[in-house]
Amino acid sequence: MRVSAIRGTAATAAVLLAATAAASCGGRGEDSGGTEASGRCQGQQTTGIDDKSLKLGGIYPLSGPASAYGDIPKGIKAYFDYVNAEQNGIGGRKVEFLVRDDGYQPPKAVEEARRLVEQERVFALFQTLGTPSTTATWDYANQRKVPQIFVATGASKWGGDTAHPWTIGWQPNYISEARVYAQYLKQERPDAKVAVLYQNDDFGKDLLGGFKKALEGTGVKVVAEQSYEVSDPSVEPQMRNLSGSKADVFLNVTTPKFGSQALAADAKLTDWNPLHIVNNVAASITVLRPVGFANVQNVVSATYYKDPIDPQWKDDAEMRLYTEKMRKYAPGADPSVPYHAFGWAVASSFHKTMQAAKCPTREGLRDSMRSLKEVQVPMLLPGVTLSTGEGDGFPIESMQMMRFKGERWELFGDVIDTRKAFGPVTG
Repeated sequence: MRVSAIRGTAATAAVLLAATAAASCGGRGEDSGGTEASGRCQGQQTTGIDDKSLKLGGIYPLSGPASAYGDIPKGIKAYFDYVNAEQNGIGGRKVEFLVRDDGYQPPKAVEEARRLVEQERVFALFQTLGTPSTTATWDYANQRKVPQIFVATGASKWGGDTAHPWTIGWQPNYISEARVYAQYLKQERPDAKVAVLYQNDDFGKDLLGGFKKALEGTGVKVVAEQSYEVSDPSVEPQMRNLSGSKADVFLNVTTPKFGSQALAADAKLTDWNPLHIVNNVAASITVLRPVGFANVQNVVSATYYKDPIDPQWKDDAEMRLYTEKMRKYAPGADPSVPYHAFGWAVASSFHKTMQAAKCPTREGLRDSMRSLKEVQVPMLLPGVTLSTGEGDGFPIESMQMMRFKGERWELFGDVIDTRKAFGPVTG
């Protein structure tokens, strides 16, 4: 049995960080030395925000095995730079967005979270990326009562946990995504035999577990599984093992680096030709392009936001705004990269959530992010909105299937609201 070193490290880091937080806060879980509001919001935390500014801190793997995600904060920063310059910020407050690199290493994420909260004194942690890094830091954020908003990971625990009210996800959770693939197979390949490659941590296990549960009582069966560690140099050995299963469907549950490797290995294994399903977090054009478009035809996935290279959005008002402002405020970044559009969409989501807050405080943001009602974000697909409420901490739970054709993804079918189709995810 293989043990995930990064998962163990995340757990250890989380325990140490929580203990340190409690000690440094006198056991109260408050931001010692922070500022407080007066008037109708009296006593609520205003560290990192005043009448003219709002400071956010993001933690991303700008280096290391998941460095492809380093494109996301470029889209976020472009959005905030645009809003600051042309809309006088959010509610008259100019947004300062600080980005830190954790290399996809939980201990480094812990270090950067502490630096952002205790030294930079940010108002909120916005977009901690990755399940291991967020797991390592969410106890700390909640001890300090610092909003950890729209973390960039689909682990179901962010929405189903009641002990961490200051942390919330954004993208569809992995169980909901798995349900979409299960429904697709039940309809299109009701007798499918599935081989699965998954990352050996909460991310991979969450999606795989959700997939298996959604298949219960059907003729679709998982016949082979292989895991990998983020420290592995390659997943080719696992792919060769899976090819021996003769499964007719391959579910690729990976982050970008390993997603490319799995796609390339699938192309090389010419005696095995399964339907290839790649999970959303590795479905970017930047993952597929190195493999060669000829080698990834008819691969399928699911999505929830607009693809910048899909011609159906050519005259879309938000896509035109995004393209124009990316070129103006992030001139070195290619607007066609989906991770930039992801960043733009999540920054726009924060903007709307902050605007809806009854108090411009940490408590106000916490309450706002947990009471979203069909909020429309223009970069999301039509029919996909943000909704949260009591017992539901999952902002987005709708997705649409897509198939790779030629040099781009093509949407097909209807947007699937997994809340209605499958019921709630409890985490």
